Amino acid sequence: MKIVGIDVGGTGIKGGLVDTDAGGLIGERHRVLTPAGGAPDAVIAEIARVVEMAGGEGPIGVGLPGPLSDGRLMMMANLDPGWVGLPAKDLIATATGREVLLVNDADAAGLAEMRFGAGAGIHGVVLLLTLGTGIGSALFVDGHLVPNTEFGHIEIRGKDGEDRAAPSVREQKGLSWAAWVERLNEYLGRIDRLVWPDLIILGGGVSKNPDKFMPLVKARPPIVTAKLQNNAGIIGAALRVAETR
Repeated sequence: MKIVGIDVGGTGIKGGLVDTDAGGLIGERHRVLTPAGGAPDAVIAEIARVVEMAGGEGPIGVGLPGPLSDGRLMMMANLDPGWVGLPAKDLIATATGREVLLVNDADAAGLAEMRFGAGAGIHGVVLLLTLGTGIGSALFVDGHLVPNTEFGHIEIRGKDGEDRAAPSVREQKGLSWAAWVERLNEYLGRIDRLVWPDLIILGGGVSKNPDKFMPLVKARPPIVTAKLQNNAGIIGAALRVAETR
């Protein structure tokens, strides 16, 4: 199937037409900046612009950064808090003129990696972490998704884990890769003690630069980078739609 997938992040809104049978993009990936402040109206307008650029027909999948229930975000960390409780599904459908299926952005990336990427064929407990503006999480048990986990918000030293260990913090504070990975290792150790994964997949924007940090990563379970890199969220959002057809 050919389905448009959209991945909304705190920094950028990415999308493209996806071949859900092959697990790849058809043609160009499109990206626009997330409007400053992340207000719903402004972000939804940009989502509609990316959908128009991606083309295609029929329903679209949209990954949003937060836990979802009945087409609404239940909390929000990396966009405007006005998203919470908003009928996001209906508003995006109106703006795009398309049927919309919403999915948590990290869950979308996890679905793609478990089908076509680093988690394909892996049983047991697999945890995908999207490392970007914040830290998203997707947890799988024998290939089945446990939706809406928010492990980026576990407390470490009195702060949300993502406020210490997200790649955006490295940039904001001017940390070296080694200094940032020390924080990441502490975060991974805390996560390991909570869910004891058999495999951790590191995705998000940072997965484009594995040579800069992976040799320094230390944790009990095996750790790999996402094969689909930062396209995983786009592909997974489209896959979620395909699963419902």
